[in-house]
Amino acid sequence: MKTFSESELIINADGSIFHLHLKPEQLASKIILVGDPNRVETVASFFDSRECEVANREFRTITGTYKGKRIAVLSTGIGTDNIDIVLNELDALVNIDLKNRTEKNTCTQLEIVRIGTCGGMQPDIPLGSFLASELSVGFDGLLNFYAERDSVCNLAFEEAFKKYLNWSPLKASPYVVAADKELLERITQNDMIRGVTISANGFYGPQGRVLRLNLDDMQINDKIESFRFGNYKITNYEMEGSAIAGLAKLMGHKAMTVCCVIANRRVKATNTNYQPYILELIEKVLERI
Repeated sequence: MKTFSESELIINADGSIFHLHLKPEQLASKIILVGDPNRVETVASFFDSRECEVANREFRTITGTYKGKRIAVLSTGIGTDNIDIVLNELDALVNIDLKNRTEKNTCTQLEIVRIGTCGGMQPDIPLGSFLASELSVGFDGLLNFYAERDSVCNLAFEEAFKKYLNWSPLKASPYVVAADKELLERITQNDMIRGVTISANGFYGPQGRVLRLNLDDMQINDKIESFRFGNYKITNYEMEGSAIAGLAKLMGHKAMTVCCVIANRRVKATNTNYQPYILELIEKVLERI
């Protein structure tokens, strides 16, 4: 049985986990992740009742019930580095005895759905559509710091992708992880697009945007659009899903990401008035989680 020192598992004076400031009893087993702390209130506005609200830095959580289901909605902020904090602390809340600092004998499985926004990477992806990440490609390299990463990754896809893009050894090696199959089927049903999503470790250069600085590969998005691996093609960019899929799979949780397409990078179109689509997506996820 693993035990955890104070420096490795930091617990606040009130018994809550370090960054999220949550106590185990405040967390539901069904969890919706959003990037924006303000979107937590948007999701919770659908709840029939609320138990608690906890906030620290960019991490805001509201736990409540929706049609008899106990659900927690939590903001992560932007980026896979924050996901490393969120997933590890969520897992600790259910699978580590925080008082004794020991791993529990029986693991609890969480269901985690990220709701976000994204940019489409194929010309035929409509603005306002809902796109679920069947596979996530991590540009961030986060999963490479963990043992057993190969056991949850599609290694053949990774190698084909790096070869096709002539991937620079100066960049983190991409990893490719599938969403939980059952959760993907339940959430997407027949009214969402399924695709392959790149989780970028930045909004500008890592997603092929050029402002004042040129890129090391000015054709990267052309290559990404044309890349194929069997029947798979890259459909969109976002910034968190790969770490959610990868860490959840390593920890034994069920996870997936679904985003509203608010821009199409290939036809240079953007819809900034996307709030009605987000509300529709939130309600669909709440019904199906």
